[in-house]
Amino acid sequence: MPNDATARSARLAAWAFSVLVATLDVATIALFVLNARVTKGDIGPYVVLWIMTAVYGSIGALIASRLPRNPIGWLLSSIGLGMALVGFAEQYGVRGLITAPGSLPAVRAVASMQNWLLPAAFASLIFVFLLFPSGRVPSPRWRILLWVAIGVTTAAIVGNLLVRLTVSGITNLLHDHHVDFPNPTGIASTHGPMGTVLGATGATGLACGALAIVSLFARRRRATSEERQQLAWLGYVGIATVVLFVASVVYGIAAASNSGWNWLGNLLFTAIILVTLLGIPLACGVAILRYRLYDLDIVVKKTVILGVLVVLFTAVYVAVVVGMGALVGKRGNGPLTFVAAALVALAFQPVRARARRLADRLVYGKRASPYEILAEFSERVAGAYSTEDVLPQMARILAEGTGAARARVWLRIGDEMRPEASWPAQNGTNPLPVPIGPAQAVSLPDEGYVCPVRHQGELLGALSVTMPPAEPITPSHEKLILDLAGQAGLVLRNVRLIEELRASRQRIVAAQDEERRRLERNIHDGAQQQLVALSVKLRLATTLGQKDPAKAQELFDQLQADAQDALADLRNLAHGIYPPLLSDQGLVAALSAQARRAPFPVEVEANGIGRYPKEAEAAVYFCCLEAMQNVGKYAEATRAAISLSAQDGELRFSVRDDGRGFDPATTKPGAGLVNMTDRLEALGGRIEIASKPGQGTTISGRIPVDTLTG
Repeated sequence: MPNDATARSARLAAWAFSVLVATLDVATIALFVLNARVTKGDIGPYVVLWIMTAVYGSIGALIASRLPRNPIGWLLSSIGLGMALVGFAEQYGVRGLITAPGSLPAVRAVASMQNWLLPAAFASLIFVFLLFPSGRVPSPRWRILLWVAIGVTTAAIVGNLLVRLTVSGITNLLHDHHVDFPNPTGIASTHGPMGTVLGATGATGLACGALAIVSLFARRRRATSEERQQLAWLGYVGIATVVLFVASVVYGIAAASNSGWNWLGNLLFTAIILVTLLGIPLACGVAILRYRLYDLDIVVKKTVILGVLVVLFTAVYVAVVVGMGALVGKRGNGPLTFVAAALVALAFQPVRARARRLADRLVYGKRASPYEILAEFSERVAGAYSTEDVLPQMARILAEGTGAARARVWLRIGDEMRPEASWPAQNGTNPLPVPIGPAQAVSLPDEGYVCPVRHQGELLGALSVTMPPAEPITPSHEKLILDLAGQAGLVLRNVRLIEELRASRQRIVAAQDEERRRLERNIHDGAQQQLVALSVKLRLATTLGQKDPAKAQELFDQLQADAQDALADLRNLAHGIYPPLLSDQGLVAALSAQARRAPFPVEVEANGIGRYPKEAEAAVYFCCLEAMQNVGKYAEATRAAISLSAQDGELRFSVRDDGRGFDPATTKPGAGLVNMTDRLEALGGRIEIASKPGQGTTISGRIPVDTLTG
């Protein structure tokens, strides 16, 4: 709770700064109007001043309200407040000393504030360059510059308070009307030691400013791509400031011998004011809006919408109540107020919608807002779940929503990540499938930002985004991708089920073809050859029956034995298709018969096993048979055990061995395990593998059984 209270207090203080700046600007405008006969020719500098204070105040309040521990927001707000006080102090002095002498209290004290407010505002810019955007110095060695800048700022404020300088201002109105007076708090002359201190302070301040700009580029070399973009705009302003300052120095030297260059001096002075005082907050604003610095895009969007509504509705009210009232000779009457309110009510929704589009365009550029992106994705997936439609659309929406150079949707099939869709489409150039690492870690080479897609804790796929070099991934982009991945989980699950169904169908067809070939081969090489031999021997026995009855009888005995062997082979072949013992006596008898034929000891354990539907018995039988074959081929085991049980409406089995084992996370399942998985999943069951190197293997499975028989 204390943290929440502190955050609320910080937000209130930040916006109080902004309100105070706006109040001072309104008061300055009112004084400017009252001083119209004196100030009418000086509107230009004041327009720049009011714009500058509004920009500094609003951007500073935005940053300070969201990140109160970062001094950048408070610095910008303080500069805006200081410049607003400068304008107010000059107009206050003009009113109290020129246009209405004696009408305001403490006029000289208020007007003299300009002497120290201007140096303080300019000195504060050093801290903005030095601390932007994180609020910290680049490294400990730059902390020396920070302390020197603090000393310079303090010396400038104290020096201008103590020295007897003539009070001036941003337009020198007091001096132009011959109202010159020294600073009321001054106690030292400008020609003594204090003047020397102020001169040294000014030179040191310029050096600190130059070094602060250098620190921007020192940070930029070691920064991430996103931080480089954030620092770039403020760096441009710093370079422009240095160039303009050098140009003004050169002008000052040249103007000493050619007084006709005054127009160039005015131009350089105006450029310095615009670039330095307006360029810095605008550069911070670009970092906020374009590069999502401090994640203030949502706040800016709401502010823009509110500002547009206030301006337009105020204009409507003024036009109807004041304008029409002036035409009819009645201002502020009830009917006109009612008409204005009705117009505002009718126009509210259309104006609000257009204001939102304007704010989206300002904050997000040509890209849609995150809400529109998620809404469009929801509409796309509402009716179809095929890879031919949904996944390419997902990649397109992802690319357009983030401004990515390439977006790709990956689908997990088995233990691989397969690229299923890309935007822009890349015909024939998609990367190869990527194996999934241990613990379902997702590592996709040559991809930029990768976000795994999970549903109910299961890894289903991934979204990858590769940004242009000039547009690094930002926190807002990451949040959008995470939100899209959250919605994509169910879609990828359905798509994967379709893909796995296709793959299982292909495996079933391939297994059927392989089984047919095996049967044909076994019949051809076994029973067929035996029957051919029987036919030959029968003809030979018929011939010998007349010539040598004894040999014929011996041959008939061999024929009887060969017929028994052929019958046994045919029975074994039939057992491989579907064992008669399984149909007649059930699982325990059929598996026990197979266990006796195994080349290693196999124990069969049965707990309450009866008779079950033939498809369930066949699935368990062939899975156990497949597992025993794997033990004989790969496990190097000395013994095995088959366990059968019926629990909670499920028929369960397990095959354990004491062989060498393996690591299931790093070993790709073979055809046998895939066949077992297909058999069980076709009946709503599942299979589990537990194994460790050197500790044997246990293959377990279960099938739901609704009806038990016999």
